[in-house]
Amino acid sequence: MSSRSHIIPYEELNLSKKEQVRKMFNNIAHRYDFMNRLLTLRIDTLWRRKAINLVKKYEPKDILDVATGTGDFAVEMMRLKPTKVIGIDIAEVMLELGRKKMERKGLSKIIELQEADSEKLPFTDASFDLVSSAFGVRNFEDLEKGLSEMLRVLRPDGTLLILEASNPEDMPFKGLYKFYMTKICPAIGGIFSDGKAYNYLNRSVEVFPTGNAFTSILTKVGYTNAQHYPQSMGVASIYIAKKPPVGK
Repeated sequence: MSSRSHIIPYEELNLSKKEQVRKMFNNIAHRYDFMNRLLTLRIDTLWRRKAINLVKKYEPKDILDVATGTGDFAVEMMRLKPTKVIGIDIAEVMLELGRKKMERKGLSKIIELQEADSEKLPFTDASFDLVSSAFGVRNFEDLEKGLSEMLRVLRPDGTLLILEASNPEDMPFKGLYKFYMTKICPAIGGIFSDGKAYNYLNRSVEVFPTGNAFTSILTKVGYTNAQHYPQSMGVASIYIAKKPPVGK
């Protein structure tokens, strides 16, 4: 078991990481979008837009967004002019809020949100042109299993798109960022939402593989051409990889 498996939101609860993550996101759902904008100074919206721009050339039509939360990344997918976007998550409260968001934006006919487990995707093989996840994969209970499921439902030559928090490597920014993540973010989270949840989310960034370490995992699982694009001095990272074409 990797160190990632030992990072859980609520040490006092005798629940699996998956169940704790479900509980945590349901607890913070009503403040989640607000906290994302507050803690990143709205830069998270720019990261999503940059990620979408990097995959425009593939012109995906059928899209799956894993760990979709309230559907922010799914909404951003509309820039790709898709035929259908399905967002899945295990946190039902997040999904309820996401469905209301789709109704307000008039997107309910194109974007469908449903409850599902990233490690047991309820879709047949080769169903999607693009499979994405924004700030979700580091919460998987079994990272490689989740990534393998995402690969399974991709069509041959389909594209994986992941946006995830990461650790800056260059000093002195690295030290300033660590102070912000370990001291400031949990404190703000405690004021506006759930301090334990934001303490967990920040600790999970510290132990999650970044850059070449993560692209190596993608290659191990079976993806090809895994690329890494650091954002904002390494605070976030965009990863793009491909499913091999038929016969390769």
